[in-house]
Amino acid sequence: MWRCLSCRPWTLQLYTLQLLDKSQHGFCKGKSCFTNLLEFFEGVNKHADKGDPVDIVYLDFQKAFDKVPHQRVLCKLQGHGIRGKVLSWIENWLKDRKQRVEINGKFSDWRGVTSGVPQRSVLGPILFNLFINDLEKGVSSEVVKFADDTKLFRIVKTEADCEGLQEDLTKLSDWATKWQMKFNVDNCKVMHIGKNNPNYTYSMMGANLATTNQERDLGVIVDSSLKTSTQSAAAVKKANRMLGIIRKGIENKTQNILLPLYKTMVRPHLEYCVQMWSPHLKKDILALERVQKRATKMIRGLERVPYEERLKRLGLFSLEKRRLRGDMIEVYKIMSGVERADKEKLFISSHNRRTRGHQMKLMGSRFKTNKRKFFFTQRVVNLWNSLPEEAVKARTIIEFKEKLDNFMEVRSIKGY
Repeated sequence: MWRCLSCRPWTLQLYTLQLLDKSQHGFCKGKSCFTNLLEFFEGVNKHADKGDPVDIVYLDFQKAFDKVPHQRVLCKLQGHGIRGKVLSWIENWLKDRKQRVEINGKFSDWRGVTSGVPQRSVLGPILFNLFINDLEKGVSSEVVKFADDTKLFRIVKTEADCEGLQEDLTKLSDWATKWQMKFNVDNCKVMHIGKNNPNYTYSMMGANLATTNQERDLGVIVDSSLKTSTQSAAAVKKANRMLGIIRKGIENKTQNILLPLYKTMVRPHLEYCVQMWSPHLKKDILALERVQKRATKMIRGLERVPYEERLKRLGLFSLEKRRLRGDMIEVYKIMSGVERADKEKLFISSHNRRTRGHQMKLMGSRFKTNKRKFFFTQRVVNLWNSLPEEAVKARTIIEFKEKLDNFMEVRSIKGY
């Protein structure tokens, strides 16, 4: 099996042979910040809905990519079965590297570089992923990684549960010591979720971890209440700030100038990982929509045109409709394997063939709170189940989008 690693592009074989742990989402084909957040918070959201207290620990490595020891990287590669010419080539690529520092035209002496994966390279992130691959070995808490960004959670109903999480943190610290890495303990945070949470104090490397009620997780603001209003407000603020810059800096406010600027510089702030934090409160939905209303009203000749007509003339959807559309596209990607999220963990497939509709229907689970009701894996069920079979069985994403748009247009005509 390993011989093929020397004969074919070995980086592709990492995925074919499943050498990388499922917990890793960074620099992995078919995975992203969204799949990382979705898989992790599916577990957190599900347990919080049941009333179970949950503790999340956010970990931070100190200069992670710069501290990876070269000899230990090669040791890890051997452990993954990467040997022969491939291993020799990587060793030659890493060794005899030197660097120096320049300040005001003066240079320091050249020093040998014995650690750190070469950045701005294709191979560097892959080597780091392999190096950190066994980080959570022996850890019983749920761990998810995006390159070096690592977080874990555990249900903490009893003191024994808290001690179990503390044991996992100790194991992670031991791993870091063994492999000459170091956690930046000052930046490691604990988030306590749930009314009955014991608020246990955890420690790493002899220091207590700080607690937090809000944390920016891969660009999305996570609140200990699991509400999305804070993230919605932050997205609106960023988008409005950029829209203000465009309004002041661009004199020619014609459609062919402003529309591309809005699509590339404003709307992405409103839709980054939005399937993860899609708002359900009316005030948040309206706040997001007002940004697009403001942007389209800036276009010359459309100042006095009603919003719906402006969208029609510009070929745009409302942001609310784009979020519904985006939900279905993400479900299709997951169900068809385009995105390598764990669909068995996220969705419950319906095996009742007697019901009307397609054979890829999903089942929703019971929930107690709106936080669960409007979470991605629950809110998408009804609309996905109502899609026609030719849409869910589309061979490509482009074909699926065409079928989906046709279906949504008919639904809107019927007053849905």
